Amino acid sequence: MIKETSATILERFRRDHGRDINLTIRQSYLDLLAALDHPHNKLPPVFHVAGTNGKGSTCAFLRSILEAAGYKVHVYTSPHLVRFHERIRIAGKLIEEEELVETLSLCEKLSRPGEISYFEAATAAAFVAFARNHADFTILETGLGGRLDATNVVAKPLATVITRLSFDHREYLGNTIAQIAREKAGIMRPAVPCFTAPQPDQEALSVLQQEAEKHMAPLFIGNKDWRINSIDHGFRFVDRDRTYELPAPILPGEHQFLNAGLAIAALQAAPIKLTSSVITEGLQKVDWPARLQQLRQGVLAKTLPNLWELWLDGGHNDSAGEVLAAQARAWAVQDAKPLSLILGMLTTKKPDEFLRPLLPYLDTVQTVAIPDETLSFSAEVLATQTTKLGIKDTRSSIGVAAALSELYKQSNQPRRILIAGSLYLAGHVLRLNGA
Repeated sequence: MIKETSATILERFRRDHGRDINLTIRQSYLDLLAALDHPHNKLPPVFHVAGTNGKGSTCAFLRSILEAAGYKVHVYTSPHLVRFHERIRIAGKLIEEEELVETLSLCEKLSRPGEISYFEAATAAAFVAFARNHADFTILETGLGGRLDATNVVAKPLATVITRLSFDHREYLGNTIAQIAREKAGIMRPAVPCFTAPQPDQEALSVLQQEAEKHMAPLFIGNKDWRINSIDHGFRFVDRDRTYELPAPILPGEHQFLNAGLAIAALQAAPIKLTSSVITEGLQKVDWPARLQQLRQGVLAKTLPNLWELWLDGGHNDSAGEVLAAQARAWAVQDAKPLSLILGMLTTKKPDEFLRPLLPYLDTVQTVAIPDETLSFSAEVLATQTTKLGIKDTRSSIGVAAALSELYKQSNQPRRILIAGSLYLAGHVLRLNGA
């Protein structure tokens, strides 16, 4: 008899339902949670995180600081990069295959074929696993939006957290920043503090303030109720009650100062005492792959000559392009290495919005299709779109490894290579590199 695997069960949910996500909290999903004895009501105190950019990094900072303080933490995030198990972390460890199979099988047994989506099944399984295992805190990242997300069933979280808002998933969340902000704000709860990153768009911030008032949720706004300032070798965090002078996090890029600051602000809601030394330990131990990650080892990294650099980032929208452009600007000040981009994107994204901030810093672009993704741009179509933006040295390639080889053939001058445009591409690269 062939042993059932989590991958085969998840594929049945995907096949039978016909889509991964339902942007609605449907009765069939609520019925499943009831049949599972309401595991979402049995979680350790919850930090619920929504937003457009920085959700995963903020969750990673929350987890790392809490663990540095000696607490056990359950974490649910999405998507995964290499293995589905990355989505469910039980008290510090990725869920074991045996427990994942058991919880998914239970969800399948208690629902009719086609009733429950892939994401609903994953979320329900995570709730069951979390409810069964001891921890001190839970971190839940929304999969899409907030108001109608499958994670949005916890009646009274410890805190809600909203990261920087931008345009993404327009087909689900709306074509205006106000519509997107309203969907994200749907995780707010009466009398539950909500902590938000500084919002560059005033309309987005205004909607968050209106929704907080409507939900009767205390709102703590970045650059108003808490703030960070860059200092030599790090940043200073300040809110009404606390000031910390902290080193730069191990995750590169000054945008991570804000993500770390948001996590520190949100931890105000927890009944714990934090010290600068504990926060520093959390900042130095935090781990979040494919967010400006330098690949120093592995199959792909070893193909490059000495002094070349290979970086990986899952960014794919306008604000991600701005963050990467800021890093490219810092690299340009640091040294004279030309910057090459290997780009792969889904057709649901807008390449021009992502690329426009990066244009002044790019020397060459190699476009690739994302393997096994039906919604991927072809390398040729993506190259055409990139060329229209004015990047003359744009070439399509049959894959990431081929693109790296072609870059070296063009010139043996040391350069910096950034692979970006999609978390799905990032996952493929990590598998290819031997993650």
